[in-house]
Amino acid sequence: MWIRPGMVHRWSDVNGVDGPLILFRPGFLPDLGPTPAWDLSAPATWHLDQPLRPLALLAADHLRGEHDLAVRMPRLASPALLSHLLAALVLRVRPAEAATPTAGGGGRCHDVFLRYRAAVEEHFTEWHQVADYTRVTGYDRRTLTRATRAAAGVGAKEFLDQRTLLEAKRLLAHTDLPVGRCAQRLGFRDAANFTTFFQRGTGQSPSTWRTADARAARLS
Repeated sequence: MWIRPGMVHRWSDVNGVDGPLILFRPGFLPDLGPTPAWDLSAPATWHLDQPLRPLALLAADHLRGEHDLAVRMPRLASPALLSHLLAALVLRVRPAEAATPTAGGGGRCHDVFLRYRAAVEEHFTEWHQVADYTRVTGYDRRTLTRATRAAAGVGAKEFLDQRTLLEAKRLLAHTDLPVGRCAQRLGFRDAANFTTFFQRGTGQSPSTWRTADARAARLS
């Protein structure tokens, strides 16, 4: 499980989870080149083939051993060593690299998606329709939808809605803002429109989701 900065996550049964937990600050991991780890649209759960699991656990144990030594004996601590051991673990467990887009349509679709994703990240609290992004990206709606589906597995509108919904959950889970203020932060005209959007995406009203999330946090 890879939990990216800003990601909202809720565990239904944390007692059933077993394995090492590794926390680190942004920038501590060396540059590993393009990787699904940093892609907000990539899956958060990675599945290891059976032969790789013992190797991954061995890398995690090595990292834990060096970390424990650094805590017990700070004079022997080596941030560089810890950073590289973390990199070794990530390289061992991360999903296989996707094939590099070709110079033909695949490469163009990838470039279109990257441009659309950057625009969404900049404007999703203002613009909620794919048509709003055609001007800043230079591509029509059909092109954006085709490229997003090829890169992220969903259409352009669903990708945009997922990003907005993620931020809505973050605001509800990690702030005390009233639902109406959350709606304003996300660019909705009023709380009713925001509630309709949120309920369509989660099956719950914002208030109900917030209450359930708080209850789950107390129980975990």
